[in-house]
Amino acid sequence: MTHETLSRDAGEPLWMQLMTVLRAQIESGQLGPDQPLPSEAELTDLYGVSRTVVREALRELVQQRLIYKVKGRGAFVSPRKTELRFVGSVSGSADDLRESGRRVTTQTLCQELGEADEREASLLRIPLGEQVVRVRRLRRVDGQPWLLVDAAIPARLALGLEKAVLENQSLYDVLRRRYGLEPSGADRWIEAVFPDEQDAALLEVSTSTPLLGIESVAWLSDRTRFEAYRALHRSDQTRFYVGIR
Repeated sequence: MTHETLSRDAGEPLWMQLMTVLRAQIESGQLGPDQPLPSEAELTDLYGVSRTVVREALRELVQQRLIYKVKGRGAFVSPRKTELRFVGSVSGSADDLRESGRRVTTQTLCQELGEADEREASLLRIPLGEQVVRVRRLRRVDGQPWLLVDAAIPARLALGLEKAVLENQSLYDVLRRRYGLEPSGADRWIEAVFPDEQDAALLEVSTSTPLLGIESVAWLSDRTRFEAYRALHRSDQTRFYVGIR
């Protein structure tokens, strides 16, 4: 690590200068994810400032979510979170993740025909009991469980989808290529939820771990609703971006 000299004659207070220096080291990769920062005493000696200055700089970095503290062990660089846009767009999550350079794998847990229940019928605006293809999939990012999705698609729009190979495939890509289903818009609702035992085991978390529950319905250009899903998302590795224009 390089150690820049802080100036008492500069317009910015010392704590802000120190915070800027440490943030630059984090953003440049000098300090990597989960790497410990020097202790408060070491930072005091390295930069010739008081403990108060060091603590204020670290407090600001915590606020910016660039570092985290572990009691009795010190401060560590926060893992980098991928910024995802699919919540505010009609792209699929796999498309979004691949664009970010992450390694994405998808395991199909269940793929079958069934009769639409009340929730599915309401979201898809189809008669109760109409045939739907249900697909339950677990998505991993860089080897870690990331998203558990239960999707329902009207069977009349995607004949034979229950037999299609979906392993490590983007569902939206399959729907586009095989059935000409091109999403035009979607509504998504997000809330904090706790998983049941089965879902927690699949996502490798405890039942007391808060997850993001995402419910979505997507439609075509003629307003036909072609997909409804409920997803559980581990939000400890990513954050969502929604632009307002």
